[in-house]
Amino acid sequence: MISRRLLRIKATMALYAFNRRDDDDLNHAEAELMFSIGKTYDLYHYLILLALEIADIAGEKIDQALQKKMPTPGDLNPQRRFINNQVIEQLRKNIAFNKYILLTKLSWVNNSHIPRLLYYKMVDWDTFKEYMESESNNYQSDKKFIISLITDLFSNSEDLQSNLEEQSIYWNDDMEYVASMVEKTLKKFKSDSDEHTTLMPLFKNSEDEEFVKILFRKSIMHTKKCSDLIDKNTTNWEVERIALMDILVMQLAITEILEFPEIPVKVTLNEYIEIAKYYCTSKSSTFVNGILDNIVKEIRKEGLIKKSGRGLVDESMNNKKN
Repeated sequence: MISRRLLRIKATMALYAFNRRDDDDLNHAEAELMFSIGKTYDLYHYLILLALEIADIAGEKIDQALQKKMPTPGDLNPQRRFINNQVIEQLRKNIAFNKYILLTKLSWVNNSHIPRLLYYKMVDWDTFKEYMESESNNYQSDKKFIISLITDLFSNSEDLQSNLEEQSIYWNDDMEYVASMVEKTLKKFKSDSDEHTTLMPLFKNSEDEEFVKILFRKSIMHTKKCSDLIDKNTTNWEVERIALMDILVMQLAITEILEFPEIPVKVTLNEYIEIAKYYCTSKSSTFVNGILDNIVKEIRKEGLIKKSGRGLVDESMNNKKN
């Protein structure tokens, strides 16, 4: 499932796009947000498919070597460990995976150079050589290698990243998060997992889906309220002079603090400060942290922060301090 961190990032990007639009069509903007989240789920399956494509290429290379007029001893007795990888075979037969690929028509056909490029990088990769030469030939070693293939080789491939960005603007920052999703999925696979084994769902639960929708909508609805709070707590700065992304990050943070009673204030602040580090200017995280801290003090003093359940942790500690 897509993490709350990535959902917050998607909401930030969608809010930025909304602020750059010429209209105020909230329904269309929300549809774009949900589409971008769906594209992340496409990428989840696409990376799994890429591993299968590379295994197919490895199989083709073995077949081609066997058909040589004068094959070498190595050609005649190829190492088939990778193409017979048990996790690869499980994924090939997985009903949920194949159904999704068929439904979405995901394919590497139009970008076939990427699987081949990664295949050649893989065969020169020390991790691959160690895997192929290891005496430990079992399910766990097969699984460990496929996880490394996706989280290490794929994640660190600039060629793959560049190609994905060309294929979809929604995949620009998804690789790290999606590779982690695949890793979590494969770690749950067992040697006796059959074709009915479930993959990771798009959302952890209905609450996550509602979270991102409400966060996005309420952030737009509370634009004036958030802008006033930011303006009031920004010394020697007018809102118009603050970078748009800084404002949007704070707008989402304020909205989350006010609208989601079960999320501790500290969690919200940490999340958006981290987002500011990557999506705003080099000094933004410090700036955003300072402004949000002042805003939290103000709205807490006014009794506007209403937390419950897990969200009460920060508030009880704050009350003790006061």
